[in-house]
Parts: sequence; C-alpha cells; structure tokens
Amino acid sequence: MVFVSLVSASAMAATQAATTHEYKLANGLKLVVKEDHRSPVVISQIWYKAGSIDEVNGVTGVAHVLEHMMFKGTKKFPGSEFSTLIAAAGGRENAFTSRDYTAYFQQLHKSRLALAMQLESDRMRNLILTKEEFAKEIEVVMEERRLRTDDQPRALVHEKMTATAIQSHPYRRPVIGWMNDLENMNVGDAQEWYDRWYAPNNAILVVVGDVNPGEVFALAQKYYGQIKSRTLLPLDKRKPQIEPKQLGTKRLTVKAPARLPYLAMSYHAPVLRDPATDWEPYALEMLAGVLDGNESARLNKELVREQRIASSAGAGYDSTGRGPGVFYIDGTPSEGKTVADLEAALRGEMEKLVRDGVTAEELARVKAQVVASHVFQLDSMFAQAMQIGQLESIGLSYRDVDTMLKKLQAVTAEQVREVAKKYLMDDSLTVAVLDPQPLEQKPPSAAPAGLRH
Repeated sequence: MVFVSLVSASAMAATQAATTHEYKLANGLKLVVKEDHRSPVVISQIWYKAGSIDEVNGVTGVAHVLEHMMFKGTKKFPGSEFSTLIAAAGGRENAFTSRDYTAYFQQLHKSRLALAMQLESDRMRNLILTKEEFAKEIEVVMEERRLRTDDQPRALVHEKMTATAIQSHPYRRPVIGWMNDLENMNVGDAQEWYDRWYAPNNAILVVVGDVNPGEVFALAQKYYGQIKSRTLLPLDKRKPQIEPKQLGTKRLTVKAPARLPYLAMSYHAPVLRDPATDWEPYALEMLAGVLDGNESARLNKELVREQRIASSAGAGYDSTGRGPGVFYIDGTPSEGKTVADLEAALRGEMEKLVRDGVTAEELARVKAQVVASHVFQLDSMFAQAMQIGQLESIGLSYRDVDTMLKKLQAVTAEQVREVAKKYLMDDSLTVAVLDPQPLEQKPPSAAPAGLRH
C-alpha cells in the first residue's frame, strides 16, 4: 500500500495546476493544455458535450452510431485515410461514447500534433455521411450490442436494472441504444445529431504532453479557429431533467443463459454539483472504498473469505455525471447458497455499518488508496487528459481536482455512517436477480469488422 501525505498530494496538485493552461477561441472552442515533458509524446483529445443523455426516444444509440461514422471520411480525407495517416505517423487513435459526452483521441510523437489537429478539425464540420456507409456501420453497432450486452448476462442484468431503477431520466437508456431503435435508425438521424452537436462551442480540446502551450494555441487557432459556432445551449442552460423520487423497493428477475446466478442492488444517490460545498458524494466514495477496493475491504473479507456466502462481492459509486447517481452492491453466491442468502448477508453488512460505523483504520486505508490513485494517475499522460476532459465535459473544471482531493481527505467516519444510513434504504432500492438458464453450445462470435472500442 502506498501512503502519501495530504501536504505532498496538495503540492503535486498545485504543480499540476501551474503547468496547465486554458484558452478560449473566438468561436467558443475551449482549449486546455497541460505540459508534461517526461517523453516526446502528445495526447490530443476532442470532447463533445453530447452523449446518450441528450438523445430522445426512437433514436437511442445515435450518439454512439455517429462516433462510428466519424471514421468514414471527409472530402479532403476520404474513406479510412484518417486512421491510415495516424498509423503512418506512428500514432494510435480511437473514440468513446458515454452518457455525458463523446470523445476522440490521438497519441503521437509531439512533432505530429499538427497532423492530429488538421484531421480532427476537418471532420468536426466536413464529415460525409452516406446511406451506403451507414447501412454497413449500423450492422457493426448492432453486432456490438449483441456481443457486449445481449450475450453477456451480467451486462444484461445491469441494463435491465438501470431501466427499472431510473423512471424518467435519459440515464435509464443504454448508451449503445435499444436494438429496435438501431434497427430502424437511418443516416438522416446521424446527420441531424452531427449538425446539432458537433460544433466548436460545444467542444473541449485537451492536449497533454511535451508541448509549448503557446504553440499549441497557435495550432488550434489555425485548424479550429475558422470553424463557425452553432446556436445551441451550453450545459448550464439546458432543461433540467430531475428523476422523480422512488417510493418503494423495485424487484426484477432476468432470465438469461449463464452458469451462475447473480445479484445486483442499486440505490439512488447524489452526485457532485459543487465541489467546494458538497460533502455527501465524497462520503459515498469513501463508503464504496470501505465495502470494496481491495482484499481487506468488508464485503470480500466478511462474505467471501470468512462466511463464504459469496464467491465474489463488491460495491461501486461514481461521484460525477450530468444525471442522477447510483450506489450499487453486487455479488455471486457461493455453491450451495442462494441469491436470497447473499442478499440477506449484504443487508446484514449494511446494517452493521450503519449501527457500528467504520473504524479509523478502515477510513485511513481508503484515504491512502484515493491519494495513491491520484498520484499514479499523474504518471500517465492519457489519464491526465481523461481527467481534464471528463470534468470539463460535465460542467465541472479541471481546477476542481485539488479541492476534490482535499474534501475526500476531510471525510469523517461519522459522515460515512450518515450517508450509508440516508441512502442505503429500501425505498430507493432496486434489486435485480439473474436466473441462469441452460447454456447453448455454440461457437464464439468473432468481433465484427470495424469495432473500434
């Protein structure tokens, strides 16, 4: 275990802030540059503040579909020339879509940053979408859904649980989309999404590496500066989407081919809105660490190693996002035990935590892990860029990192007990059970051509 003092962690965060530079182009594009001169490498990422949260019923999955289509070429760089040029320069590139954003990245030698910007800025407004390419790519996306959700029992359980736990907020829909929507999607849906959201004033350009900030800004001006902004609402002006309060426990059973049963429990929980004044999300992060995180965490120690009720058990919580938060607990019962046995044991651990609280030793261990994770993140240029992009894309700021670290360090044992008592309650609970069905004997599917993730 690595222990790092709060003083040294804060000093590192201050150093990080000193090497980070922020710019705003006239067309609204935000540029964040972070210097890291340890190797002659640069990470370039463009983040669009549009994800599945911005979709509407009937076209779920369109944000992810367009992500695939962004690699189909422009007039200047047709077909797969984007990827070919990056590979020829010794770089790598890919993209990802989430509930809150869509992002594209390149990792190259620092001398090739101009190439990455030239290619990425070109497809910000000049993408060519055709019926022929769309027809091929939508098949790839549908096969991706089959491989990663429909044929994965635990993923299927979480998809169904989320759609049950969340009543009205767009977070209830899967990022990859419902299959029926994918089957009926057309190139016009992708074009409409592209025209609406892909604009400089809805994007953040993040560059991390062995660079000179002024030179990066000049390149951004050259390649992105001439792209016109579009009329769209910034994050803080978009209509609020508040999830109605849950009024009692929800239960569902998912029948799917699987070897073992599985239990997942989700509770509604808040997420970080004001890093300086909020405290509950930080306490919930610590709660997740107390329950899960390493071999000595409660669920593994009590239910797996000592009582042997579960072959695995864990907890999770994400403190950031544009939508509602969820705290979840899950596990697989041991041979001879049932999901009912496991649920009773998990509830017992929650009740014990609320009754007796957490120990100083447990809290110190989790805090050490949090700081160590932050320190290790600074070792990776890509991780640094991801942290900046994620925070900026959901309405927070990379400048909040130091505050967030200090607030996590300030969480008390009583605060952890308090959030457990307040949020791990039946009225906000959804319980999902996997009822394993006989496995069919079939050859494994090959990954579809064009799968990018």
